[in-house]
Amino acid sequence: MAPPIDLTAAVGGVTAPAAVLARRVRDTLGGELRAALGAPEPEEVRHVRRPGEPGLFAPDSVTWRVHADTSMLIGGLRALLLQTLHPLAMAGVAEHSDYRNDPWGRLRRTSQFVGATTYGGAAEAERAIETVIRVHERVRGVAPNGLPYRASDPHLITWVHATEVDSFLRTYQRYGHGTLTDAEADRYVAEMAVIGQRLGGSDVPTSRAELRVWLRGVRPELRAGAQARDGVRFL
Repeated sequence: MAPPIDLTAAVGGVTAPAAVLARRVRDTLGGELRAALGAPEPEEVRHVRRPGEPGLFAPDSVTWRVHADTSMLIGGLRALLLQTLHPLAMAGVAEHSDYRNDPWGRLRRTSQFVGATTYGGAAEAERAIETVIRVHERVRGVAPNGLPYRASDPHLITWVHATEVDSFLRTYQRYGHGTLTDAEADRYVAEMAVIGQRLGGSDVPTSRAELRVWLRGVRPELRAGAQARDGVRFL
């Protein structure tokens, strides 16, 4: 694991404007975490696709722009925190994931999936999606609340997808190098719906309005159980 990050040096003093401090912290944390994960820089990731090779998203897509920003690291953590609140999804993670012993490995695999589906060619993106689907088929059991769960459940797939899209979009708008117009934000949700649908999600939101409605609708299912609290403490 990387050594502790000196945030005092990173922000360069407390007299700088808040926006400047946010950018400095974001960029410093981004560099440190990328080094710890062995993750490529955004510009390096873009060379995964050969010139002229089609992919799920074009170079002028909003998804390319959002996913190249280091605010994704903040969005990823926010998504993980949200995902702990669904007892069935959290049971799958707690009982089938080695996140406690290999947190960097799990984060690296997630970042590799995002990179492959965002910047890779169509064949590479499809391989990444098929790999996740195969893993989902093996993740099943009974949650502490007595309800059965399976990671391939279309509803749970959409839950994970929705929390990620909402988190990536919100953190980009707040901490990213730029901001999206309302139309661009809707376009991002619509573009990302392709991933949720290919993974097997149901009723995957295709606009910010649909995303808000979907997340409100799932609230009665959410609980901060013991597994959720353990996950949050670890994060």
